[in-house]
Amino acid sequence: MKVAGMSNLKFTGPARCFDREEDAFEAVKNRTYKEGEVIVIRYEGPKGGPGMREMLSTTAALTGQGMGGKIALITDGRFSGATRGFCIGHVGPEAAIGGPIALLQDGDIIEIDADVGILNVKLSDAELANRKTKWAPRATNHTSGALWKYAEQVGPAVDGAVTHPGGAYEKQCYADV
Repeated sequence: MKVAGMSNLKFTGPARCFDREEDAFEAVKNRTYKEGEVIVIRYEGPKGGPGMREMLSTTAALTGQGMGGKIALITDGRFSGATRGFCIGHVGPEAAIGGPIALLQDGDIIEIDADVGILNVKLSDAELANRKTKWAPRATNHTSGALWKYAEQVGPAVDGAVTHPGGAYEKQCYADV
């Protein structure tokens, strides 16, 4: 959770969902979002991006418009150290594998409390389960090549977004080869 320069660490508002960072940026550039919304940028995680894209364009534009404390932003992508405002990144499981962020719809009420570590959508478990039955993986433009291969092999952000099982499983260190 990135709360740089924030004095209020609680935020509740309706979701405004985007399936690509470029679409969110266009909405911000054209000011077609509303104060109080929670901008959701999904399908930008390790598999969905692919490569866990950075959301700096959108967060910088929001800050430049003076909206850093007037909106919140959540994503399965990542942020840099330059990000300002109420931002939550690396949300997982990511949308590309059907994580809860994929199930959000415009208008869903999202509650954030950084003091106690809460990120919650005000929906019943039954409603989320119903939406999950209707979810299908999103088509991607990366159907071959290195980005496709990466997306097929990469693990979740919580485990480092790596394309191998991790150091604990290594029998020989690459540096020793």
